[in-house]
Amino acid sequence: MVKVMATGTFDLLHMGHIYYLREAKKLGDKLVVVVATDSTVRRLKHEPINPEGIRLNLVKELRIVDEAYLGHEDDMYKIVQEIKPDIITLGYDQMHDEEKIKSELKKRKTDVKVVRLSEYKEGSDLEGTRKIIGKIISAYEFQKNMERLEEKWKK
Repeated sequence: MVKVMATGTFDLLHMGHIYYLREAKKLGDKLVVVVATDSTVRRLKHEPINPEGIRLNLVKELRIVDEAYLGHEDDMYKIVQEIKPDIITLGYDQMHDEEKIKSELKKRKTDVKVVRLSEYKEGSDLEGTRKIIGKIISAYEFQKNMERLEEKWKK
């Protein structure tokens, strides 16, 4: 049985996440997902919209996911040693350095293949968390501007 590990924030689930998990699952028999902790998300990306417990439970509810765990804050390789995957997948936009990961795994005598997956290209402007947040902000600003105009017209 080939165990594949996928990692990520999974803050606002979108089709880019689903694509990533589907592609990861194709590489093996069992898909194990590691969800980043809130402090990791803050350090590497942004203030999480959803807290880690909610993000973890959402991922666990996905049919394609066999198991899901919260990552460790102090040592990202600790969870790898616990899960013992055969393959670790990286999303096309994850900032992880594949060679650095391979080197660290080798130092720890952990034989795991690291695979960078391709980009989701369905053309949606909502396939990334930052894009979704941007669209929400734009819609909110548009609504506020419309309300201001309506108030001016009433006067």
